[in-house]
Formats: sequence, C-alpha cells, structure tokens
Amino acid sequence: MKTVHDITYDLLRQHGIKKVFGNPGSNELPFLNNLPNDFEYILTLQEAVAVGIADGYAQALGTPALVNLHSAAGTGNGMGALANAWNAHSPLIIMAGQQNRAMLGIEPLLTNVDAAFLPKPLVKWSHEPASPQEVPYTMSRAIHTALSDAPGPVYLSVPYDD
Repeated sequence: MKTVHDITYDLLRQHGIKKVFGNPGSNELPFLNNLPNDFEYILTLQEAVAVGIADGYAQALGTPALVNLHSAAGTGNGMGALANAWNAHSPLIIMAGQQNRAMLGIEPLLTNVDAAFLPKPLVKWSHEPASPQEVPYTMSRAIHTALSDAPGPVYLSVPYDD
C-alpha cells in the first residue's frame, strides 16, 4: 500500500517537479527520509537562499519549483526572498514542516502557530491539511494554483507525522 509520501512523490513527478530547494529542520525529516533517488535536494545554508534559488530556477525554466523550509523559523527567514518571488510571479510551492498533529493544540517549541496565515500576503494560497490523507490533494491544488492565472508562490504547512 502506498504511503502519503509515495503518493505525493508520484504527484510531483507527474508535474515534472523533482528538484527540492531547501534548508530543512527536524520537522521535515519524514518527507526527506525516503526521498526517491530520482529527486535532487539542493541544500542551502539559509532559507532566503533556498527561496531565491528556487525563484530563479522557476523563472528560468518557466516551471514550478518546490521549496522545503523549517516551520515558522524557516518560513520567517525566507520571507524577504518570498516577496521577490511574489513580485516576479514565480510559481513556487513552499512546503514547511509543522509540529506533529497531536502536539499542535499545546503549541510546543517549533510549532508554527496559525501557519497558513504567516506567509500572507506574499502567496496566492496558503493551507495546512486537516489530515494526512489530505496532503496529496493539497499538494495538487497548490501546484495548480501556483501555475494558474497569474503564476505565483503558494504555501503548505505539513505536520511532521503526515
């Protein structure tokens, strides 16, 4: 049986997205732990650099680029470069890790409180899936939204255990 990660990797492949630009933290490890061999992770030393490189890549190729950031801290660090991507209408899919679902209500360290609100107004759409099963649908919608009408960045907050 395919996992949520397997379905998400397949969806990304279908859209030609096999490069991931990022500066991960602990919340992103489940997604990266089984990253398929045909995917390439471009590791940067700071989140704004990851967003900036993905922005340039998306503009140069005219395709969406996937950015992997760490929760609220990583999202915050990438916001300056996200403003540039917004103004350039770059189709970025920003995927940030989140604390595990059981912990969200008590807001422990590394929780992105109101995650979907944080990157606004610099994204076309921002969302945190309500369940693990919603992650592939959410990723599909994110890709579609990033590319539709005037292209632009979108944001997904994905809990650790999804």
